[in-house]
Amino acid sequence: MRVGFDNDKYIQLQAQHIRERIDQFGGKLYLEFGGKLFDDYHASRVLPGFAPDVKFRMLKSLAEDVEIIIAINANDIEKNKARGDLGITYDEDVLRLADIYRTNGLAVAAVVLTQYAGQPAADAFRKRLSMLGITCKLHYPITGYPHDIDLIVSDDGYGKNEFVETNRPLVVVTAPGPGSGKLATCLSQVYHEHRRGVAAGYAKFETFPVWNLPLKHPVNIAYEAATVDLDDSNIIDPFHLEAYGKTTVNYNRDVEAFPVVKELMERIMGESPYQSPTDMGVNMVGFAISDDDACRAAANMEIVRRYFTAAVNVKRTGTGQDHVDKLKVIMKKAGVDKDLSPARSAALLKEETTGEPAGAMVLPDGRVVTGKTSTRLGAASSLLMNALKAVAGVDMELEVISNEAIEPISRLKTKQLGSKNPRLHPDETLIALSITSATSETAARVMSGLDKLRGCDAFFSVIISSSDESLLKRLGINVCCEPKFERSGYYHR
Repeated sequence: MRVGFDNDKYIQLQAQHIRERIDQFGGKLYLEFGGKLFDDYHASRVLPGFAPDVKFRMLKSLAEDVEIIIAINANDIEKNKARGDLGITYDEDVLRLADIYRTNGLAVAAVVLTQYAGQPAADAFRKRLSMLGITCKLHYPITGYPHDIDLIVSDDGYGKNEFVETNRPLVVVTAPGPGSGKLATCLSQVYHEHRRGVAAGYAKFETFPVWNLPLKHPVNIAYEAATVDLDDSNIIDPFHLEAYGKTTVNYNRDVEAFPVVKELMERIMGESPYQSPTDMGVNMVGFAISDDDACRAAANMEIVRRYFTAAVNVKRTGTGQDHVDKLKVIMKKAGVDKDLSPARSAALLKEETTGEPAGAMVLPDGRVVTGKTSTRLGAASSLLMNALKAVAGVDMELEVISNEAIEPISRLKTKQLGSKNPRLHPDETLIALSITSATSETAARVMSGLDKLRGCDAFFSVIISSSDESLLKRLGINVCCEPKFERSGYYHR
């Protein structure tokens, strides 16, 4: 695939910029880490070549200087709030994150329960953390937050919060999701540090929007599409423009909150080190773009994907039509429409001519292959096999998987597991292909093409099953579906 981003340059620039911020504050920096730290697939889609874990690799290059605080809102624990992408609750994700940091040589200083008010589920989680040997600190609700500055910056505000002891110059504050209290945790820690006579500062690490790209650059518009459920919008940072006469991009919530954040820092530190929300950021991603045209094209595709994802969600749940309407406006702003990918027209045409659900995929060389539902394979499986044959240079009409591999799986599904559908799903198809590859050089060649499909765009004429979509995404294939079901009915899996 066409590469538009330089990971090595990004790691070098980002680490250098963070070190400069540490020095700016006399050797101690609390860094609010927004977004996904080590599985940023949105960034990898809109910045082709961006490794999903490159931010984590950058942080590991500073490992000896880093400690991590994980913040979680006690109300989210009480509500059993879950991550939609992983299907696990926020408290479980805290443990997952702690494991990942620890096994990669990054020290976890503590877990902070924000907005703690004696919630029973939060107390149970505290006990669990204690049994695991993980330090847990409590931060309490502050009446009038964030506008009652006098109360916030006092013994009855931040002063009531429990302080996390840290010894390293860089303290990264992260969380399982938005609304966890990362900013408040950072400022509370800075408050306690200054009371102890320790010079410490605050900065924010947020990848999007990219401050030094134009407001209407597709990469920034794609961020609006990705956060349509949060009502985020990209705007010109008026504070930066007034202070420096330079046009930069930020998003509405940071701009709206900046006057309060600036006043809080002035009260804690004596003066604010920042004149704008853009000042607070340490984002060098824009400087590592190596092919702007490639990133523009990839971001436009992401905007369209977000539209289809929202439209399918409406079909599945009956909710979210307002998101679809907003995404239509966003697509218009970007100058794209539903037919941006040639895979859509190919899939719909295949369905029309065969009368069966179909899929299409754009290969790395620009070719478009299709697949349809058959007696042996579903549309997703058929498309996957045809794409693998194409990139491996195998005749499309050749039967690669032996019947000896397919029939036992189909029989197991229908006879023992009670399924009415004998057709193989993509995961079952790959198992059958893998079995066949043990005795077939052709099957082995086809199997070796899996990595070549990473980053390809696939489109289906109907909504495919969640398990099929999940498998394709694990292979790195970007999936869109026409918002309609294969059959009429009230219940769909």
